[in-house]
Amino acid sequence: MKDLFDPTLADDIEQRIMLLHPESERGWGNMTLAQTLAHCTSGIQMATGVINPKRASFPANVIGLLIKPLVFGDDKPMRRNSPSSPELFSVDPTQCDFDRERTQLIATIDSFVTKGSARCSQHPHPFFGPLKPQQWAILMYKHVDHHLRQFGV
Repeated sequence: MKDLFDPTLADDIEQRIMLLHPESERGWGNMTLAQTLAHCTSGIQMATGVINPKRASFPANVIGLLIKPLVFGDDKPMRRNSPSSPELFSVDPTQCDFDRERTQLIATIDSFVTKGSARCSQHPHPFFGPLKPQQWAILMYKHVDHHLRQFGV
């Protein structure tokens, strides 16, 4: 399974992030590129306990538990327009600067890789419930990869 604890995969992700430019066009969704980069940073902050979103309500929380084995069972990429926790979205797109958000995301990935499993959140994921550190790392790889594919890199 691909995960963001793997320094080689993290380096590959960071190289892909560096291929992005302000004019990169998205293939789906409605966030700007800068918002998307900030959203990816927020996802990793959730994995490390900096952000603790509330659990999804019924029936989403039950569906999350049911599909959890499928999501963590293979390297299949996330689907387009997959749901996400509202706390992971920037409220004001004008507050997102491409260069700042790209630099912040790379720094956040570096910290995630360096600190490893000891830094993972004990707070349950809003959709999937409790996750082990390895599951957080798999999900973070899939999440950032999903958004990089969204912008063609």
